[in-house]
Amino acid sequence: MAFSDFKTIPEVLEKFRIRYTVKDFVRIEETAGTPSEQFLQDFEFCMQYIDVFTSEASRCEAIIFPILKEIYKGYAESYALWIKKSIVYDETLSGTPDYLISTRSELGLPVVGTPLIMLVEAKKNDFEQGWGQCLAELVAAQKINAEPDVPVYGIVSDGTLWQFGYLIGDAFTRNRTSVTMDNLPALFGAVNSVFKAAGTRDTNK
Repeated sequence: MAFSDFKTIPEVLEKFRIRYTVKDFVRIEETAGTPSEQFLQDFEFCMQYIDVFTSEASRCEAIIFPILKEIYKGYAESYALWIKKSIVYDETLSGTPDYLISTRSELGLPVVGTPLIMLVEAKKNDFEQGWGQCLAELVAAQKINAEPDVPVYGIVSDGTLWQFGYLIGDAFTRNRTSVTMDNLPALFGAVNSVFKAAGTRDTNK
């Protein structure tokens, strides 16, 4: 069963006996970030000259990945960024996340380290299905890590709207507030705060 076979949040909650809560763990107004001038120029060029919403692939390549990559640059020494990298826990929890952030493996660049953040594109702007898939990926990451008391983080986006959540133990928390790409400083700050939170796992042990 692939991650994408999970279509709703309740489906994952019931199968893996996970509790669902909602709260603002990402303080949007307090985490504004500043994109680089080069990023802003490239992003504006894409918005002006390319129909970035013409397909799911265009949203991923022109909006989601550039934003993710720009923030990832500040963590590249410690984290690895994966695009369409398959992960497997068992026959039920396996598949290919759209994007995955992990620690860097001591075995080198081709090996996935500890999964930290999963990012799923909301296909056809369907956030319910996007979170069903993302939550299944978080369960797999938690089991692969074998550290249920250390949170793993999820992001679901259709390019315009970005939503956040995390799984710790048997509890999934979804951020109450979403962020849009219309406010890039707030969006950068929110995503960066998730990167920072994921990086505190060593201090949580």
